[in-house]
Amino acid sequence: MRNSSGSFIGRRKPAVATVLLSLAAGGLVLAGCAKKSAESEAIKIGVVLPITGREGKPGQYQKEGIELAIKQINDGGGVQVGTRKLPLKEVFYDDGSDSAKSAQLVERTMSSDGVTAVVGGYSTALGEAESVMPDRYQTPWITPGAAASSIFAHGYQYAFGTLTPVNLLGYTTAEFLGTLVDQGKLKKGLKIAMALENTDHGVDYGHGIEQWISQHPGYFKVVFSEKFDLGGTDFSGLLQKVKQAKADIFLSDAHLQDYITMQRQYIQSGMKHQMISYGARGPEADARKALGEGVDYIFAGIWWSDKLPYPQVKKFAADYQAFTGRKVDSWYAATAYDSVRALATAIQAAGSLDKTAIRDQLRKLDMKDSLVPGQVLKFGPNGQVNYPFVIVQNKPEAKVDIVYPKDAATGEVIAPIPAGKK
Repeated sequence: MRNSSGSFIGRRKPAVATVLLSLAAGGLVLAGCAKKSAESEAIKIGVVLPITGREGKPGQYQKEGIELAIKQINDGGGVQVGTRKLPLKEVFYDDGSDSAKSAQLVERTMSSDGVTAVVGGYSTALGEAESVMPDRYQTPWITPGAAASSIFAHGYQYAFGTLTPVNLLGYTTAEFLGTLVDQGKLKKGLKIAMALENTDHGVDYGHGIEQWISQHPGYFKVVFSEKFDLGGTDFSGLLQKVKQAKADIFLSDAHLQDYITMQRQYIQSGMKHQMISYGARGPEADARKALGEGVDYIFAGIWWSDKLPYPQVKKFAADYQAFTGRKVDSWYAATAYDSVRALATAIQAAGSLDKTAIRDQLRKLDMKDSLVPGQVLKFGPNGQVNYPFVIVQNKPEAKVDIVYPKDAATGEVIAPIPAGKK
């Protein structure tokens, strides 16, 4: 229809600005859809670790190892799943070092968040609480920080762990001390006092020591063994009993904060033993910062060391420092890093995000470029790995050496502790 001047009326051409806005809005919708599509296609990995509470420091280090692995995998294009490459997406929760909360959060990731798998459980107590969920929700779960054999003794089908059992830690500790006797550095028949945390972790450690001693009569004698509760602030009563036992060697199984607290009070007690160990704790920078020379000559059996002579270990240490701005000084981040790599390898081998198929591939895993001692990460029939421990010893000027086994050693063991020390 035209008006008197001959112009069209009733159908106006849209303004240029309106057209542009419409196109822009359409572009935003498309971009939003693309982003949503990419996120929906990401492989969601639940991560439940303590970032606060008494286990916050080790939990933070494990989280950093996990996030470094995720970043590197995603920077490489993601995980090959059939014909597609998909990125990993972390769904993280802080359990506050609380066992009940840890179990609830793992259940949440598996039941509500749509995760393909979960990595979590720093410490035996938290790992035990979490471990009941994987089979319930048929979702693979890998713990990089819980090693008690009890976790893997229930026949769970979806639970895996990247730490060698704690009983082997105790056994290796006694075996190492036995080699010092064979070398003439320590005398036969020395007396051992043990202080063990009141957990399955502590039970396993003590059993491992006693097993080696029973198999090698005459080497050592345990004259004192007592349990203590996690998170203690006063170990003076326990240490007084250790003092009264008049042992030659002091072995404690303790987590990081308890190690720092107990060793501070040990120094204050004036005790001196020929050898001292706190199980898997010893070389941590937090302990050196808190106690300085007070941690010199302590030895520890650990799951990993940056001194291991493997190219992949050197690369990981450099990458970790670039990622966090700190040197890697303990095993926590390494086992967490390899947990993600193991999971990515299993997903790729499964060729799908089917959780049972991924679980089956984890059972078959044989990762030969692992960071762990021996370089091979392989889960046993019960879901737990079984690679060897290394023994490290703190030395003056913040030096740490691998001192056992001999083929991995970076320095000579100092034994017994020099007179006037500890």
